[in-house]
Amino acid sequence: MRALAILAVLGFLAGCSAVPGFAQVQGASVIGTDKTLEDHVISLASGKNCSTIRKQKGLTYCEEDEPKITPNIYCYKTLAKVTCYDRPNPYGGRQKKMGEDNVNVAR
Repeated sequence: MRALAILAVLGFLAGCSAVPGFAQVQGASVIGTDKTLEDHVISLASGKNCSTIRKQKGLTYCEEDEPKITPNIYCYKTLAKVTCYDRPNPYGGRQKKMGEDNVNVAR
């Protein structure tokens, strides 16, 4: 029993050096790819681009889980410029919304 306790204490004291070279490989992976070895395994298993470094930067763990924010912007050509609103033309003008013309459509 005493030998088991000593082995357990030595195992805890060894930390990352229990597997020779693991810390160096882990460090090289983070520097080269911004992912830990565990991140590579999770990315491979999930099919997503996941990284602990992203999480530390305040982003989501997996890139694909980042919310897509699509703002509602309505832009219209006016006399000398383009004017944009957060809702369809609030002044009821006859201008077409930009991108809704058939000029570039092949016939």
